[in-house]
Amino acid sequence: MAQEKGGNLSEVQARIGASHNINDLDRKLQFYGRWAPDYDQDVAALQYRAPRLAVDCLTQALPGPPHDALILDVACGTGLVAAELQARGFLQLHGVDGSPEMLEQAQACGLYQHLSLCILGQEPLGEGQASLGLTLLASFPSCPSPGGLVCLTTRTNPSNLQYKEALEATLDKLEQAGAWKRLVAQTVDHWELATSPLEVAPGAKDGFISGIIYLYQKQRSP
Repeated sequence: MAQEKGGNLSEVQARIGASHNINDLDRKLQFYGRWAPDYDQDVAALQYRAPRLAVDCLTQALPGPPHDALILDVACGTGLVAAELQARGFLQLHGVDGSPEMLEQAQACGLYQHLSLCILGQEPLGEGQASLGLTLLASFPSCPSPGGLVCLTTRTNPSNLQYKEALEATLDKLEQAGAWKRLVAQTVDHWELATSPLEVAPGAKDGFISGIIYLYQKQRSP
């Protein structure tokens, strides 16, 4: 947190690891609110690669030039994804997040055309936000528009496996219903440094956990 700025790697790992055990929404938002000023430096200490990997995946699949794409960055946080997107020529960036403090950081980066406070699954996303979705959660199967791309990422370390399985079950239902079509499901070994030795896969000696990138395309209604 802000008062702990400049802490060493073990302190960062302890802070982030503690957040993984918070399941209550209000407590989670409070944690992110306190974390917002130091979020970027903390995830950098863990060598967190999800924003770059997600944008790499999206860029490779995009049918047209990036400056024509309208991007909705869901759970945008401080704007790390926006920085990666702008570096690749994406200019039309909208973001939503459940934490006002995170949105303040995202606003300060100056890369988004529009930012909204929204808790996914509880509030409407708003019409016209985007024709393409980045890090769009499965709570919104009607987004984006047909032909648009949906990119999601998550960790595959032991403590996150229950969430990953639930997410994939929802994604499978969307695909079986003809709403989305899977284009990519790519596992990445060096996702970020583990916050605990218990999170490292057996046999792994470099201290990293793995993650996975999903890319789906919205289909027209059957």
